[in-house]
Amino acid sequence: MSTDLSFLDSLSLDGRISRGSSDRTEHASDWQTRDVGIEPDVVVFAHSTEDVSRVLAAANDRSIPVTPYAAGTGLEGGALPLQKGISLDLTGLNEIRSIRPADQQITVGAGVIGSDLNDAVAKHGLYLPPLPASGSISTVGGMIATDASGMQTVKYGEVADWLLDVEVVLADGRVTTFGSKARKTSSGYNLKELVVGSEGTLCVITAATFRLAGRPAQIRRGRAVFETLSDATAAIADAITSGVDVATIELMDSDATMLVNAHSETDLPEVPMVFVEFHANHHIEEEIEFCQSIFASHNLREFDLPESEREMDAIWEARENITYAAAEWKPHLRESEPGDVTVPISAYGPLVDRVKEIAQEHDLLIPCFGHAGDGNLHYFALLNPDDPEMVARSDAAYEEIVEAAIKLDGTATGEHGIGIGKQKFMEQEHGSVSIDVMRSIKDAFDPNGILNPGKVLPPVND
Repeated sequence: MSTDLSFLDSLSLDGRISRGSSDRTEHASDWQTRDVGIEPDVVVFAHSTEDVSRVLAAANDRSIPVTPYAAGTGLEGGALPLQKGISLDLTGLNEIRSIRPADQQITVGAGVIGSDLNDAVAKHGLYLPPLPASGSISTVGGMIATDASGMQTVKYGEVADWLLDVEVVLADGRVTTFGSKARKTSSGYNLKELVVGSEGTLCVITAATFRLAGRPAQIRRGRAVFETLSDATAAIADAITSGVDVATIELMDSDATMLVNAHSETDLPEVPMVFVEFHANHHIEEEIEFCQSIFASHNLREFDLPESEREMDAIWEARENITYAAAEWKPHLRESEPGDVTVPISAYGPLVDRVKEIAQEHDLLIPCFGHAGDGNLHYFALLNPDDPEMVARSDAAYEEIVEAAIKLDGTATGEHGIGIGKQKFMEQEHGSVSIDVMRSIKDAFDPNGILNPGKVLPPVND
């Protein structure tokens, strides 16, 4: 029996309502859940905060589930409408509300793409440094909702660290703003931080104010090559704990290099590599020399930081092509769910070692790479989806890696979020008391349970 959603037609929205098959199919999954596909009963394309308010108020009165949807680039099923109902598309909230160069701030709608935000402030010599690698295709609302971060987190922190205030619509349709445009505040409960990483389960983000940074006058990028993976991870940890001012420090192991060589027809040495980027307004060479001196004590084979932008791009191409290379390596293989565990930097080497042990134990190829400077490791297994036994081995390896990260005082997810994919690890990571507190917060924000039901918090056992 279908849900009666005819009430939507009387809401006088600025946006549009679609019951069409193509729109419903498009909103049935995210990047990692194409084989799941749960179609909503209807898609509402919101074009204003008022649209969101009207939809939520009416849905809440009728206990209709609402699943916020943005660019659909999530990897943990956070945008799946598990209980059907309304998929609330927020990409139409794409206005640049105001730019205040004197304060180094910008206020934008939640549907603005990250790279479009940076384009809007570029003429003022400003930018938002912590955008994730998907910043050119993902929205700022989605980044806040999943607590996203990227390659430059080691220097600039996460997207949320640059968030000043956030406009939200509560489950009952009320509109409010959490946070302050002041650079710091100790006034009241920090409700803004509750919204960060909440994945649409507490409220719907409609706009945000970010602080900005001046673009660095000097940028240098390059690559260091090491004898062994242990050498590379030890060098990374040493550089971070020694205080090297590096904007990006990325790991790529020999398995990942092998995939890139096959994809790009290159002949890179199939040994571990560390990709680095430095930002400064002056004296950048001093920081580069400091980093090189630390790397040199860890069996450094090569340290190449060219002067020209073109040469820098060429060196970094290998790191940027890992995902494409894996997808094309062998036609019958595909990537498993991508992992994004994070541990304290002192545990980074032990974590990588454990991942390689797990790969060997399960007879799988598991390349390791990622934002090593902040302890973030990305990985996936290459598997044949038509081989149930291989899929089972991959699933087991995935769980063992996450559990290993948690045991090393780390987290199940550094930047992809929980969604439905990592709910099983929530109690192990946070403990039952913390989960109970989270459920109490959810109930306070959303007493009727309409907002993105079935996400983040593990199911309650009957």
